[in-house]
Amino acid sequence: MFKSIEARLAPGPRTSALVDPLFRLLTSLIFIIGGLGHFGQHRMMLDRMAESQWAATVRMIGDPSVLLWLSGIAFVAAGVTLALGFMTRASALILFATLVPVTIAVHLVPDPSHVGPLFKNIAILGALLLIWARGPGAFALDNRPTPRGGKK
Repeated sequence: MFKSIEARLAPGPRTSALVDPLFRLLTSLIFIIGGLGHFGQHRMMLDRMAESQWAATVRMIGDPSVLLWLSGIAFVAAGVTLALGFMTRASALILFATLVPVTIAVHLVPDPSHVGPLFKNIAILGALLLIWARGPGAFALDNRPTPRGGKK
């Protein structure tokens, strides 16, 4: 019975192809918007980082302001390339590698109000792993035909 229900819910090939760019776009939006926030709300984010139990560790890694700028640049740039399906696997890994320390520094705290944002980031990390493992899917710049001569 359950297999029958699942079979009836399976999308057709055209719908399946549309899911790929939508998944990339919807996943990338949080990075593009959030990364822009690293610039527009820089002071507020620095204040949050200073209140984190990980503030001393962050300062040992580098200047929190510089780290915030760098993570903002990574989020926006890799978010845009992820949405376009350009260098998709590299973009997913860059976003993953940038999101892990941000999640630890900002959301891995004893405050119960951070449980939702913590698990939102964990879910996003899962989405990035899926994109990395499956590749860009349909309607991606990575799928452009290779010009004659073998160079892109």
